[in-house]
Amino acid sequence: MSAEPRINDRIRVPEVRLVGPSGEQVGIVPLAKALELAQEYDLDLVEVAANARPPVCKLMDYGKFKYESAMKAREARKNQAHTVIKEMKLRPKIDPHDYDTKKGHVVRFLKQGDKVKITIMFRGREQSRPELGFRLLQRLAEDVQDLGYVESNPKQDGRNMIMVLGPHKKKTEAMAEAREAQAARKAAGQQGGHGHRAQAEAPAEERAEA
Repeated sequence: MSAEPRINDRIRVPEVRLVGPSGEQVGIVPLAKALELAQEYDLDLVEVAANARPPVCKLMDYGKFKYESAMKAREARKNQAHTVIKEMKLRPKIDPHDYDTKKGHVVRFLKQGDKVKITIMFRGREQSRPELGFRLLQRLAEDVQDLGYVESNPKQDGRNMIMVLGPHKKKTEAMAEAREAQAARKAAGQQGGHGHRAQAEAPAEERAEA
């Protein structure tokens, strides 16, 4: 069955409850009268509530209505947020530089509104020192607490210890902020370009005066 509403001559009822172009209630009128009004307004008669008794029909530009509905649906899909789970792997005896690098990635993921699965990988004798991994996960959680929270507490999983961090910021908010920042950088770049051109042109003008 088609999801398209019936319009104009496809409407097969003796009378309809008519709604005008601006949403005003016209009342119950014969179908022939409703079609006549549609022609006068140069609009379509569209059945918007087929199960009502009598069916409710509205005068509208159906082509424009379909186009606007499609654009709204497209924009909604574009802005739809898909939460992604990123993964970051660390060793329990990680050196400070590597820790800062890994933490930087976690910060970036959380700012983007993504969850982060932190995996501590134990090897050999390290497996007998799970507290090393636990302390490292606690430290990381504290270091990024402004951006994220512990969604899943550290737990042992075979040779690994796993913790999941969730972002404070929703994905949609992160996407909107990223777009704003990109627009701001673009605007600043254009202004900078104008400034450089003005400086480059100044000596030429001075030479012309000389």
